Amino acid sequence: MSEPIPSIAQCLALMDRYAMFDNIRAHSLTVARVAETLLTGMAETRVSSTNVPDTDLVLAGALLHDIAKTLCLGNQCDHARIGRDICLELGYPAIGEIVREHVVLKDFSIERYAQGIFFAKEIVYYADKRVRHDSIVSLHERMAYIIERYGNQDNFRHQQIEENFQRCRILEQHLFSHINFAATELADKVATKRTPHDLNLTTRE
Repeated sequence: MSEPIPSIAQCLALMDRYAMFDNIRAHSLTVARVAETLLTGMAETRVSSTNVPDTDLVLAGALLHDIAKTLCLGNQCDHARIGRDICLELGYPAIGEIVREHVVLKDFSIERYAQGIFFAKEIVYYADKRVRHDSIVSLHERMAYIIERYGNQDNFRHQQIEENFQRCRILEQHLFSHINFAATELADKVATKRTPHDLNLTTRE
């Protein structure tokens, strides 16, 4: 029996339930739109070996990846870990895994990526790294923001962030070899391409 996956409407209700700030909600919706655009690009590619993760799983993971962010802004807790715990309590372990790894991937596999095998958590991880607030930016721009916002003027912390983004660049290279558009075209694709769910930043269902 497959694990339960919350619908978009359920995810939006959970955003309200956990008092997600509007700016975090807008960020999460943009991450979901980016993720769905990536999946569409993977599905349309001519590379037959590409493994396209389940759309419902990816969208739910993208919408809920920052479910604990509002809570953790007040007490500096690990929002990825707390978010995973919330998802487990709700009965969504598969979503919990995505939420736990959206900041740093634990299972980073160049060999798997080279084969065109990508899991839902990697799509959400990458999509999140391309969205600053609710704007789609390059990995370099996003890294600069993360260092400024969370680097704490700590050289070791800066190095950790840079290493994480270097891994994300490697993922990006492999991912877009299995997508029918370039990484630099992502923002335009999200802006112009109607995806099946057509997520709207102002939606409050």
